[in-house]
Amino acid sequence: MAREAGVSRATVSFVLNNTQHQKITEATRQRVLAAAEMLGYAPSAAARTLRYGRSDVVLGLLPDWPLGYAAGQLVQELTLAFAKRNLTFVVHSGIRGARSLGEIWKALTPAAVLAFEPFSDSDATAMRAAGIEVIAALYDDGGLGSGESVTSANAIGAAQARHLAASHRRLGYAYPDDERVAVFARPRLEGVRRVCAELGLPDPDVRTVPLTPSAAADAVRSWLGADPQVTGICAFNDDVAMSVLAGLRHLGLEAPRDMAVIGVDNSPAAAVSYPPLTTVVQDLPGIAELYANSVSVALDGAQVPGNPVEPQVRLEVRDST
Repeated sequence: MAREAGVSRATVSFVLNNTQHQKITEATRQRVLAAAEMLGYAPSAAARTLRYGRSDVVLGLLPDWPLGYAAGQLVQELTLAFAKRNLTFVVHSGIRGARSLGEIWKALTPAAVLAFEPFSDSDATAMRAAGIEVIAALYDDGGLGSGESVTSANAIGAAQARHLAASHRRLGYAYPDDERVAVFARPRLEGVRRVCAELGLPDPDVRTVPLTPSAAADAVRSWLGADPQVTGICAFNDDVAMSVLAGLRHLGLEAPRDMAVIGVDNSPAAAVSYPPLTTVVQDLPGIAELYANSVSVALDGAQVPGNPVEPQVRLEVRDST
């Protein structure tokens, strides 16, 4: 590489390692980088681990979740957020039949583990003993960046309920029929319940809504037959909301005339559903930045701020409400 760039090996080392306080011109730096790209140079992960005492890998552990639009977007945003901090985000799904957590972290020797569900005590102890910064991220009762303070899942349901309560006096909640996402659905439902209580409205009428028109139609019939009648539906996400819309059409009804419906995630299909779906938009880039910053600060040995700024949610109002 030094021969190709016409510089010394020391200059190549300074450039590739971004060594500070070296008087290297921008033109020389660009020649070295161009030579590295042409020769297909990639830094040795093992060598970097030896030099810095840790790897640059952050292992993201996903439970056995259905990887829908929001989860995919969050993984992409986390990848970018960690890359800005010179860290590599590697994702492992806990789908049934996958390798165990112990096998994964021993094989990768990550600098940190960003988990989306609580660890077992034995796993946490073993990783800490190996020098890994163990970070419980989502839906844990404690630890760095735990549950509700980061994801604002409760605030999502609250935003849905406040929007519908402006025009509807009885709300329903369309609960998913996939128990794997209950960790998200429960706090969102709690947000709806909290707003209903604050506004003096009846407790929301909760119905499980499968992703089929006929089953969704059964839920719609139940809501319309309730006393008092349910006329506004907060759905777990856009998929469940669009199932409610299909259930309405199955009965010859439509939103918002017969029932208003609001989803979550602002998936691409939400804008082209019939009618276009009102939805809650999560600040996924903000969530990713919060996680990545927490990991980066912990790796530098600093204390994580006690009151981080929470990502906000907003409404994308369309014709379904």
